[in-house]
Amino acid sequence: MSQHYYSNQPEAGHDRRELTEKLRGQTFRFISDAGVFSKKGVDYGSKVLIEAMDIPNHAEVLDVGCGYGPIGFAAARLAGSGHVTMLDVNSRAVALAKENAKLNGIQNVTILESDLFAAVQGKTFDVVLTNPPIRAGKETVHTIFEQAYAHLKSGGSLWIVIQKKQGAPSAKAKLESLFGQVEEVTKDKGYRIFKATKTSQ
Repeated sequence: MSQHYYSNQPEAGHDRRELTEKLRGQTFRFISDAGVFSKKGVDYGSKVLIEAMDIPNHAEVLDVGCGYGPIGFAAARLAGSGHVTMLDVNSRAVALAKENAKLNGIQNVTILESDLFAAVQGKTFDVVLTNPPIRAGKETVHTIFEQAYAHLKSGGSLWIVIQKKQGAPSAKAKLESLFGQVEEVTKDKGYRIFKATKTSQ
């Protein structure tokens, strides 16, 4: 069985490349590699999420499944007086994200290797962001939603991107069962952006 980008230790041979991407009107440079998600450029779903997400200046943000960094770094620029914690199970992605933080001069981030939320147990955040690993299966995706709820402060929001054909209706139903308040913020080329707000403890 071939490995996926959500493997802990990718075995694919290295294929490093440098990317330049414009996100939220700012230019970022990224080093990507084989064995990580969307190695040839920031994927369309992540871009739709980045353009839609609302990140307050002082927010404490969590990026789950950060890859080589695009969502978390865009959030870090928006939360100039806040902080972004970035998690990924993929050790190669984590190493790239740390390299890319330096490359872009982004200092208000903490990047950790973590199986889902393991590295942030007991911590809560104002915003959780995720482009969930659909190929890991519905159970994993729904676990991310459940753990995101547990790691949000009251009034905090989970922002996700998911394609309609990859289960957006069932994802929205799951979010509604957890959060109650779920808004479809935008849709673009089959991608849906959902914002689920935690209205009580």
